[in-house]
Amino acid sequence: MSNVEVERSIEAILMVVDEPVSEIILAQVLEKTVEEVEAALAHLVTTYDDRGFSLRKINGGWRFYSNPDYHAAVEKFVLDGQQNRLTQAALETLSVIAYRQPVSRARVSAIRGVNVEAVMKTLITRGLVEESGIEHESGAILYKTTSYFLERLGLNSLEDLPALAPYLPNLDGLDEILDSLTD
Repeated sequence: MSNVEVERSIEAILMVVDEPVSEIILAQVLEKTVEEVEAALAHLVTTYDDRGFSLRKINGGWRFYSNPDYHAAVEKFVLDGQQNRLTQAALETLSVIAYRQPVSRARVSAIRGVNVEAVMKTLITRGLVEESGIEHESGAILYKTTSYFLERLGLNSLEDLPALAPYLPNLDGLDEILDSLTD
């Protein structure tokens, strides 16, 4: 199998996958070395620079993605007038889970200050959150984000989440906020 055939085989496989595929799996399927597959993938990435799509490594595997420059067209096509976005409550709940996982519903509710039962069901249904065990002290079910969550955000791992510190008020700012609430 020539380099061109390896690249075309990789393209054909990646066109039909539902989730990212690792170099190891591609190498096994194509009966090539991981190094040969990595070289083919590296070459393919450069050939898609000026296209409506790109080849990216996300969440430990490779997959085709639409070019971010054309997000408006893709969004219009996918949504076709329907609103499939997460609500503010769902985004806040998902953020708490992402940064505090594994975490129980009760803990998420305590952090947000509201009941998150319905929001959690939505996040689980959409495949963004899943059960990850049981808290030994209380017996509460613990939740974590899924690999689909990482994929949708374009992250390789949770370590790629942005730091929260730059978005938090400094102590002086917090004092001002608290003072304004008591006035």
